[in-house]
Amino acid sequence: MLDKIKQEIKKVIVGQEELIDSMLIALLSEGHILLEGVPGVAKTTAVNSLAQTLGLKFKRVQFTPDLLPSDITGNEILDLKNNEFTIKHGPIFTNLLLADEINRAGAKVQSALLEAMAEKQVTIGEDSFKLESPFMVLATSNPIDQDGTYELPEASLDRFMLKVKVDYNSFDEEFEIAKRATNKGFETINQVLNLEDLENLKQKCKDVFLDDEISKYILKIIFATREPKNYGLEEFNEIISYGVSPRATIDLHKACKARAFLNNKDYVTPYDVIEVVHQVLEHRMILNYKADSKGITTKDIINKIIEVIKAP
Repeated sequence: MLDKIKQEIKKVIVGQEELIDSMLIALLSEGHILLEGVPGVAKTTAVNSLAQTLGLKFKRVQFTPDLLPSDITGNEILDLKNNEFTIKHGPIFTNLLLADEINRAGAKVQSALLEAMAEKQVTIGEDSFKLESPFMVLATSNPIDQDGTYELPEASLDRFMLKVKVDYNSFDEEFEIAKRATNKGFETINQVLNLEDLENLKQKCKDVFLDDEISKYILKIIFATREPKNYGLEEFNEIISYGVSPRATIDLHKACKARAFLNNKDYVTPYDVIEVVHQVLEHRMILNYKADSKGITTKDIINKIIEVIKAP
């Protein structure tokens, strides 16, 4: 079934395998994704395509500095005829929400989105409304134009299960994109699964076996970001201000299971851990000024942790 989803998405998306796999991992694990990439690399198209293959509702919100929380969540409207307030739901009431350039919105908007991501509910006035399942936020961040942007706080970043960097296509891939767009056009995407099929897939993903030794291996990686000197990584002790949170532990376990499931396996291996560890942990670590002065990034630290901590 997952192969069918990929085949349909690839009718309009050329390349970007990591992006497609990451969307499926987050969907199976009930997580959210932060996409970082330059404009025009098919982020919106990929999300919309995923929604079409599953028959899910898809909404897109362009985040701007003047955006209000009610523009996303909805608000109370006075019905003059009946002299009472009615609730008008905003675009957040969907299955897949694309929050385009999330770092352009202010703190109030981000906090409104945070409630939906964490609690799967939205508060309008005095009432709270549960969101439909599945609900996944795919937020984009433009790394080029930083004027008028608000840096996402650590609490918001920690809510994203994965952070995926979407790069340019290769020469051959872009040649194929140009040929499709100018000659025959892109094919129509068909729905290949329904909600019941998706729930079955999510349950099978949960049933993927994760051995205790693999779980301990994951925990060693997690604790190495918090206590590097205890794992032979003394050089990082002074540059890591805060390691990753317990939420990262849970997300990494879930992502490993989903990655194994995508690889057509019913058990998790260390290879599955290594495949997703960067996407799950990189954006959650907080480094200090000494890291900048030495040119060390969170990617470098995770690479060293994986090198030092031996897989079972």
